[in-house]
Amino acid sequence: MPLAHEHEIHRRRFSRNAGLGVVLGAFVVLIFVLTFVKVTQQSMVFPDQPTTSGTPSAPFEVQEGQ
Repeated sequence: MPLAHEHEIHRRRFSRNAGLGVVLGAFVVLIFVLTFVKVTQQSMVFPDQPTTSGTPSAPFEVQEGQ
């Protein structure tokens, strides 16, 4: 038998904290999954690689005749 009985407010607080913990855990898992999918995509193009057309993308246009 416990020395002191648990008050109703403590039970409510615990259930609210448990619910918030589940929501935060789900959010962390969602961010982790989205990051994992983005990093492991095969279609990811790095700046030093050519584009799918075979020509590298130029950071600026070259103007001729000036």
